[in-house]
Amino acid sequence: MRYRNVGLPMLSLALGFLQSGCSGRKSDPQAEAPPPFKVERVEDRNLFQTDRPDRFQLTQATSYDATSQLKVTGVVAPDISRNVPVISLAAGRIVEINARLGDTVKKGQLLLRVQSSDISSAFSDYRKAVADEQLARTQLERSKQLYNRGAISLNDLQIAQDTEDKAKVDIETTSEKLRLLGNTNLDHPSGIVDIRAPISGVITDQQVTNAAGVQGLASPNPFTISDLTDVWILCDVYENDLANVHLGERADIRLNAYPEQVFTGTISNIGPVLDPNLRTAKVRIEVHNPGLMRPGMFVTATFHGQRKETRAEVPATAILHLHDREWVYTPVKDKQFRRVEVVAGDMLPGGMQEVVSGITPGQQVVANALEFQNTVETQ
Repeated sequence: MRYRNVGLPMLSLALGFLQSGCSGRKSDPQAEAPPPFKVERVEDRNLFQTDRPDRFQLTQATSYDATSQLKVTGVVAPDISRNVPVISLAAGRIVEINARLGDTVKKGQLLLRVQSSDISSAFSDYRKAVADEQLARTQLERSKQLYNRGAISLNDLQIAQDTEDKAKVDIETTSEKLRLLGNTNLDHPSGIVDIRAPISGVITDQQVTNAAGVQGLASPNPFTISDLTDVWILCDVYENDLANVHLGERADIRLNAYPEQVFTGTISNIGPVLDPNLRTAKVRIEVHNPGLMRPGMFVTATFHGQRKETRAEVPATAILHLHDREWVYTPVKDKQFRRVEVVAGDMLPGGMQEVVSGITPGQQVVANALEFQNTVETQ
C-alpha cells in the first residue's frame, strides 16, 4: 500500500495565500475617519400652532412716553441717628426686667431695675461732704466774728471762706454722682436703680436677661431703642448705573410684603466706596414710615431719570406671568403664534401696562394671553 505525501503542497499553498493577502491590503482613509456629525432639529417650545386663530383677539401695542427708570433691590434699616442706647452707669445685678426685644416703649417707661453697691459708696461720699460743709460753715462764721474783733488776720478769714466754698463744691459733685447713678432721693438712697427709656420707640436690641450682671459702661448696652418714624432704605446700585442716581431726587419704594402700595423717599447719600467684589455702591433713601416698614424687610426701589424714552403699552391681560417671567403671544404667520419674553413695567390707567423691553410699539399681540395659554395646553 503506497501513501501520497500531500502535506507539503498544502502548506506551500497556505503560505502563498498569506503572502498575497498581506501584500495586497491597503489603508482606507474614509473607513478609518469618525462618522460625520448629525444635526437634529429641536422643536421650538415657544412656537404654537392653532387651527382657529380667529378665536383669539389681537391688539396692537401703542407707544408710551416715559422717563428712564432704574429698579434695584434694597432692605429697610433703622435710621442710625434715631438709635439710642439704654445705659446704666451703676454696675450690679439685674433684679427686674419690664421690657423685651420688639416691644414699643414710651419715653420715661421703666425698663429694668439694677441692684448696685455703687449707690452705697456714692451716698457715703455725699454724707461726708455734707458733714465737711457744716464744719466749714461753722468755722467761717467764727472766723468772721474774730476778724471783726481784730483777733485774726484777713488771710485767715479768706482761708476759712475758701474751705467753705470747696465743701459746697464737694456736696454738689457727690449729689450729682448719685443722680447720674439713678438715685434721686438724697435723704434715703436705695440700692435699687431704675433704668428708664430715654426716648419713645421700638426695642431693636436686647443684651440682658434676668439676674444678669451689668458692668456699667464697660458692658454692652442692655437695650437699644430705635425711633422708626423715619427709616432708611439701603440699596445696592451697580457701578454702571450710578449715573442714573442723584442726591436729593425722589425714589419710589415698594415693599415685597405690600407690592400694591408705593412710598416715596429722598436720596440722601450715595456711597463713596464701591464693593470690590460686587462692584456696587450703597445708596441710602430716607422715607417716612407709615407703620408698615420693619427693619430687615426687602424692597424694590425705582429711580426716575431725566431722559425720555418711548416704550410700548398693551392691555394688562396681554401679559402672561409664567415661571417668574412675563410673556406675550405675537402672531408669526398663518395659524402660528410665538411666545415672546418681555419685561413688564408699571400699571397704567385704563387697564394698560407698560412694557419696558421685548416688543416695540406697533406689534400685534394676543389680547388675552391667559386664555390662549390655557387653550394651547389642552390641545
